[in-house]
Amino acid sequence: MNEPEASAALSAIRVLLADDQPLVLAGLRTILAAEPDIEVVGQARDGHEAVRLARELRPDLVLLDVRMPRLDGVAAACQILAADGSAPRVVMLTTFDLDEYVYAALHAGASGFLVKDIPDDQLVAGVRAVCRGDTLLAPSVSRRLVEAYVRRPPGGSSAPGADTLTPRELEVWRLVAAGLSNGEIAAHLYLGEATVKTHVSRLIAKLGARDRIQLVVLGYESGIR
Repeated sequence: MNEPEASAALSAIRVLLADDQPLVLAGLRTILAAEPDIEVVGQARDGHEAVRLARELRPDLVLLDVRMPRLDGVAAACQILAADGSAPRVVMLTTFDLDEYVYAALHAGASGFLVKDIPDDQLVAGVRAVCRGDTLLAPSVSRRLVEAYVRRPPGGSSAPGADTLTPRELEVWRLVAAGLSNGEIAAHLYLGEATVKTHVSRLIAKLGARDRIQLVVLGYESGIR
């Protein structure tokens, strides 16, 4: 192995796949393994196996089917993400949008939610984005989450750390929770996009959120408007 290849191997994103359909597993593996910076380290056919392999293999990311035998994807995600300080990122996969699973999966700490018919290049880009610390939602899933958030009556318990937020940070949090991107928030508040990004980073730190998706979940739970 030459030096560039060795460097790529050292920095490869380690991915665990979990799906009960052999053809889906094979397809995901083929797509991801073709990328020089992604390594598929394991495959699971049910939720229990996914949890076991996540603990044994310590991947960077788990692509986890929502519906699996023995232990469903949401329950498996909860167990995988419960590992203190060593939990991988989790992206949920499904063949179609399932309202009842979206909030539960994101509340468990999942970093994204994708439908399985996503184009190959978007799947690869999504894996890289999540491992950079970004979040990943199919547009239809994002829309459903925001609609559920809007329908929720005001109220709920305040998130720990919310009392330390500045008025501007609270304003940015409301817009993040409403589903706006950094660019949209910048335009709405007449701020630079870099400034909005800084506010979002501070929100994540102050509220103890895992990522941007968790800011949306905390906003949903707190009933901020």
